[in-house]
Amino acid sequence: MIVQLLALTFLTSCSFNKLFLLPTKVPDGAKKLTLNAATDSTVVFFGANTYQPTFLKKGKDTIDFDFTIESVVFESSNGNKLNGWVLKPKNQLPTATILHFHGNAGFLISQYRAMTPLIQYGFQIFIFDYSGFGFSEGKATRKNVLVDAYSALSYVKNRSDFKNTKLVIYGQSLGGHLAAVVAEQRQADIDGLVIEAAFSSHHDIAAETAGFLGRILVRENYSAFKSIRTFKKPVLVIHSAEDNVIPFKMGQKIVDNANAPKEFYEIKKCHICGPEFYPEEISRKINKLLNN
Repeated sequence: MIVQLLALTFLTSCSFNKLFLLPTKVPDGAKKLTLNAATDSTVVFFGANTYQPTFLKKGKDTIDFDFTIESVVFESSNGNKLNGWVLKPKNQLPTATILHFHGNAGFLISQYRAMTPLIQYGFQIFIFDYSGFGFSEGKATRKNVLVDAYSALSYVKNRSDFKNTKLVIYGQSLGGHLAAVVAEQRQADIDGLVIEAAFSSHHDIAAETAGFLGRILVRENYSAFKSIRTFKKPVLVIHSAEDNVIPFKMGQKIVDNANAPKEFYEIKKCHICGPEFYPEEISRKINKLLNN
């Protein structure tokens, strides 16, 4: 009976920990992906090493964005080659740089649109896929995700076109939790932090799903709640009161434990939909954060 109970506990623990990461992996050699079967919108990738995308509407008409996309490959310190995109406005010089940490599911194609509304307000954005997501190599684990995030920050800091702008980390959902940890450890490398719709700790979000059992079975490893306490630079926490994925109270818990200068921005609408519905307000608050 004891052996069976231990086995059940181990299996349940593994299941809980796997729930934190739900990556979409693009098959090796893929050149064309259908994004929306209803409109036949597609994205075509060219180049074995760069994965530079061309977006097509109805499979033939090129979609012209008001920003450019540069697909890059950089190496994480865990040895995995990661795919990232540099997004820049076409008609103005960038005023600041955003390093974006996306959530626990999908990949670049499904995640980049969460941030593009901010480009029209002068931001250039670097977004990337963690190990095991999209075209990025390796396995999706919480350890790899953290290592990848540190490596992405190092990559951004070493790019000449980013060096003369202020840098803010903007994390959403799981990426928001991750952002607090990375920002606290690399404070000298950034000018501010934005956390949207993040859970306060792995234990807290597991407890929301499975009560005390989730809190016991899930390994913490690292925690936004703990890291934010020793982060000394400006922080903006955004959370929707209508978020049905991450409880609103977790955003409040994070900002309550943050140091000044800090701001809590309560919004409406869906999970990680802030830039989509509030791009002007969020851009203004980021600029205020960077000028503190």
